[in-house]
Amino acid sequence: MAVDFTQEIKDLRATMDSVRGVTDLDVLAKQIVELERQASEPNLWDDQDKAQQVTSALSRANAERDRVLSMDSRINDLETLVEMATEESDQDTMDEALRDLAKIKKDLGELEVRTLLSGEYDEREAVVTIRAGAGGVDAADFAEMLMRMYLRWAERHGYPTKVMDTSYAEEAGLKSATFEVNVPYAFGHLNVEGGTHRLVRISPFDNQGRRQTSFAAVEVIPLIESDDSIEIPENELKIDVFRSSGPGGQSVNTTDSAVRMTHLPTGIVVSMQNEKSQIQNRAAALRVLQSRLLLQRKAEEAAVKKEMAGDVKASWGDQMRSYVLNPYQMVKDLRTDFETGNPAAVFDGDIDGFIEAGIRWQIAQKKAAV
Repeated sequence: MAVDFTQEIKDLRATMDSVRGVTDLDVLAKQIVELERQASEPNLWDDQDKAQQVTSALSRANAERDRVLSMDSRINDLETLVEMATEESDQDTMDEALRDLAKIKKDLGELEVRTLLSGEYDEREAVVTIRAGAGGVDAADFAEMLMRMYLRWAERHGYPTKVMDTSYAEEAGLKSATFEVNVPYAFGHLNVEGGTHRLVRISPFDNQGRRQTSFAAVEVIPLIESDDSIEIPENELKIDVFRSSGPGGQSVNTTDSAVRMTHLPTGIVVSMQNEKSQIQNRAAALRVLQSRLLLQRKAEEAAVKKEMAGDVKASWGDQMRSYVLNPYQMVKDLRTDFETGNPAAVFDGDIDGFIEAGIRWQIAQKKAAV
């Protein structure tokens, strides 16, 4: 079927009008001027925390503006390319225009989704925790598969990550793992991944080759910032130290550097062991605990406590996505109905389609509730 480039380009520009309406380049330009003024102050780095906030905000604002402006330029270039191909009846140039159209539509879809991320914490970096649920060793193996999936997703996009804690299961896989995704809007993108994930496959751990269903829970919280004002009195904390360990119980180091921090009023427990010292692990654990308490406080204020990650049971009846490897190949999100027949690609980090569909679903749910 011949592509109607005139209509396609018209649709692209209509979408860009919506993106610009949300982004408001004039306001963004004023923000950049003000941030550049602050960044040029000679005593900026006297306060390193403030300096990092200013430079990070400036970097984000410039990147946001450049994304919009470069997309406008790409659409204009596409229109010129189509005109050249049509005038010269050049099929090779027309094929190039088709490839450019497909890439622009994909990138513009991602840009459009980015503009939908307007929640209070959507701009934050993210802390992701994965826990094995029902299903024994298969569930532990599934938890490790999910961790690799998210780390590969971040790697595909060039997003830096930092593994903060890994608790290995005895036979294979993970009991739990916690890692950070250190890029703006990581929480806005990944929070739709929170919930119970279900895996159906022929178990590699069953010598009779039976099909096994297993579960894992994914929790996503925004990373705490210095101005969030979450103070935790010392008498509300129970802090235990223990020796860091790796797969099979092998010692990672010979000191009690790992930290388990329990918030007594809520029962929230955070463990950290991947930093080199007890002081670093304690600071990392406190930051994640503050993030969870911040999210809980906001959830309570909004009377949506049932939606919190702590309510995820990782068992039958509450799953949000199924990964089926047998008797057929399918990954399907049960909220959005988005699906793919290529689980291998999904487990290798190709989850942008699920994330985009999840964000659009989440926005629709919020609008319907108003």
